Parts: sequence; structure tokens; C-alpha cells
Amino acid sequence: MAAAMRVAASGARIRVVVSGLRAAVRSLCSQPVSINERIEDKRRAALLGGGQRRIDAQHKRGKLTARERIHLLLDPGSFVESDMFVEHRCSDFGMAADKNKFPGDSVVTGRGRINGRLVYVFSQDFTVFGGSLSGAHAQKICKVMDQAMTVGAPVIGLNDSGGARIQEGVESLAGYADIFLRNVMASGVIPQISLIMGPCAGGAVYSPALTDFTFMVKDTSYLFITGPDVVKSVTNEDVTQEELGGARTHTTMSGVAHRAFENDVDALCNLREFFNYLPLSSQDLAPIRECHDPSDRLVPELDTIVPLESTKAYNMVDIIHSVVDEREFFEIMPNYAKNIVVGFARMNGRTVGIVGNQPKVASGTAQEYGGIIRHGAKLLYAFAEATVPKVTVITRKAYGGAYDVMSSKHLCGDVNYAWPTAEIAVMGAKGAVEIIFKGHENVEAAQAEYINKFANPFPAAVRGFVDDIIQPSSTRARICCDLDVLASKKVQRPWRKHANIPL
Repeated sequence: MAAAMRVAASGARIRVVVSGLRAAVRSLCSQPVSINERIEDKRRAALLGGGQRRIDAQHKRGKLTARERIHLLLDPGSFVESDMFVEHRCSDFGMAADKNKFPGDSVVTGRGRINGRLVYVFSQDFTVFGGSLSGAHAQKICKVMDQAMTVGAPVIGLNDSGGARIQEGVESLAGYADIFLRNVMASGVIPQISLIMGPCAGGAVYSPALTDFTFMVKDTSYLFITGPDVVKSVTNEDVTQEELGGARTHTTMSGVAHRAFENDVDALCNLREFFNYLPLSSQDLAPIRECHDPSDRLVPELDTIVPLESTKAYNMVDIIHSVVDEREFFEIMPNYAKNIVVGFARMNGRTVGIVGNQPKVASGTAQEYGGIIRHGAKLLYAFAEATVPKVTVITRKAYGGAYDVMSSKHLCGDVNYAWPTAEIAVMGAKGAVEIIFKGHENVEAAQAEYINKFANPFPAAVRGFVDDIIQPSSTRARICCDLDVLASKKVQRPWRKHANIPL
């Protein structure tokens, strides 16, 4: 009997131990499930941003959300998000309440690929506190900028923000300064592109201004230091957001933005195209694309594109389209400073930057008052400082300082050509004759003498200032050949602390 009781007691103890183990196992198994549920809840909340109501409001304005923009910009499935769980740290003015906490805060950051090439991106989320910048928001942007610098990849910022988060005070301002510093440190090291897709006001405007290229969306994007209300209170001027800092203002008047697009989709598609022209970093070559346009293609129409009468204008863009691969030219600032044409194209698959005078646009007092001397000095400085292959073609007038400035042989132009129509002289024949032959009886004969002697490519050619006088139709073939030869060009410059380009 005693033995039976001992066995029964032993069995009870076993049952208690087994039961305890089961409870412990259930407890251990249930804890990860709870954490996983929390993780998934946070992820779902982050994907919703400020909520469906605010997403709908964003769409009603004709704008995409921060995440929709990223997915349209990057290759499908390539986006790898970072800091999805980061939240702001502000506890003042009721900001500590759960309703004011959003996973990821007001910006989406990460990396992805555009046509297979690595890029880092941040997209401000207007549905969360109007995209305002908090300390956490700035921290996320700085992190992807640091990573981009480390690996040598471009940074694209999609800006849609009401400015600094007022509740955070100086921490928000410190965040802007942290971003500005990285803009400066990354300058000339990795490409930086800003696409303004909503408001960008106050101190926030300085980051796009520090990047290499700034693009805008028509009717929905704005850049200004002080808004219309402040302008009204200070100067009593009535001005709309569009007039003060819209896309038209900054692409035609101020020159702050390099180009504007019709809507979010158009802007992002064009940005993908533009990205294809750029190298990933200062250590990388620009991408080379397979070319189906023969590099030795002749362009017969160029032989007659320059009018025989030197006072008649022609369109430099037509020449550019005729010479580059597939007539594809991504023009930068097409509506600003129309007396010069700049942009990117390809020659035999290689990315080239193009700078061309536009004869269709005449200069005058407005140019002088607008600081043409200072701005011309910048252009001269840029050409002289550039270490990339430089090929120059003089199509017609190269008078005075313009001959020197436009990548002449004296500014280390690698290859310099002139068309037969080129006029390379100190000034135009009419003005020169009025000075040299003042009071001369036969002005027409004197002018003809001057043109025969100076207003042609020979004086420069006999001095070796142009390498050859070429037929216009052969321009593409000659440039493509030269760029192949110059692909291995290397230049060593004297050490200096930093350059001092005239500002």
C-alpha cells in the first residue's frame, strides 16, 4: 500500500513537471508571435503614412504619395527601405501621444536601382505632419547620404515638405544644417539631384540649391524663403505662391531650377532618363550605351545650315540634334538664359555635355545689367578648370572674348575645329572698319578687305589655334573619333586648398 502511494505521488510530480514545461513552452512560443505581430503592425502603419484620408487628399491635389514616387522612380522590386521604424522624439505640445507617432516619421529612405544602377533616395511624406522635418527625419536623410558617399552612389531627394517642424524648435534647424553639411561634402564626389514635388520653404530651400540639379513639377511645387503672407505683411505686395516660387518663376526668371515637368509621373520618368547620363561617382566613368547610330555618319544638311549672310540667325539646337546619337538631347534650363544652350547627349554611346551659343537670341543692355561679365567669367573658369575631354567647333562668329571663353585652344581645348563659315576676329567687320578706316572714302572696299583678311577661319588655322577647318557634314564623325582617342586622357593639376570660381 505504501509503495503504491509512493508511485502515485511520483506520478503526480511527473504530471506537475510536464504541465509546468508545457506552460513554459507555450509562454516562450507566444512571446515571439506577439513581437512579430507588433512588427507587422508597425510595417503596415508605416506603409500608410499619415493614413488613408491624407493619402486621398494627396491624390486629389494631383500628387503621388512618397512611396508611390519611389516605386515609380526605381526599378521594380529594387527598393530596400531603411529606418522604417524610426519615430520622432519630441514630447512637447502633445507630440508624445500615440496619435502623433508614425513609424518612419515624415520621410521614406533607402536604396534601389535605376536601370540596374545603384542610387540612394529619400522621399518626404506630406501625409505625415505635412512632410515637416524633425530631428529623426533629418537623421534618416543624413544616414542615406553617408552611405551613398561611402559606396560612391548618387543621391536623389524627392522634396515635398512644409519646412521645419515647429514643435521641435532648434532640433529641426540643427537637422537642416546636418543635411547642408553633407550636401557640401558630397559636392563633386557623387551626383546629387533634387526633385521638388510640393512645397519647399524657408531654410529647406538651401539643400536643393546646394545639389547639382534641381527639377520641379509645374503647378504643384514651390520654392521660396518666405511665403506670400510674409511678403504681404513686410512689403505689402500681393503675390501668389506660383508667382513667388513656382516652377515657371524658377525656370525662366531666377534660374534656381534646371527644368520643370508637367506632373509627378512625367517628372519621375524624365528623372530616370536623366540619371542614365550620369556617372555613379567621381571615381566612375559615365555609362556607355550600345549605339545603333553609326559613329561615322555624315550629316549633309549641316553644310547649308549656316546662312551665307552673317547677320541671319540659325538654331544651334538643330545642329546639336543632327550631330548626337539618335537626335536625343536632354536640355538643361531650356527656358532660362536662352542665348546659350546646355545639356546632355551621347556620341557613339558615350555621355557628353554640350554648351553652345544660340545665335537666335541677341544680347543688349539687359545682359550688361544682369552681370554678363561676372557670369562670363564663371563660364571661362569652368572651361579652363575642366579636365574632361574638350572638343570645340566654331560654326560662325567667334568674336573677341567669346572666342577665348568658349573652350579655345588657349584654355586647353583638346581638339578645336572651325567650319568654313567661321569668323574668328576681335570684332565684327562693320565695327572694326569704323575704327580702323575712320574717314576712309570707300568704306565698302575697306570692309571687304577686313573680311578677306580676318573674318574667316584662316588667321586662327595658320597659327594652330584651330586644328582643322572641316566640312560641317563630317562633324559627327570627327567628334566621335576624337572622343575615342581622348577616352584615356589624364590631367594633373597643381595642389591647392580649394578653387575660387568667381561667384
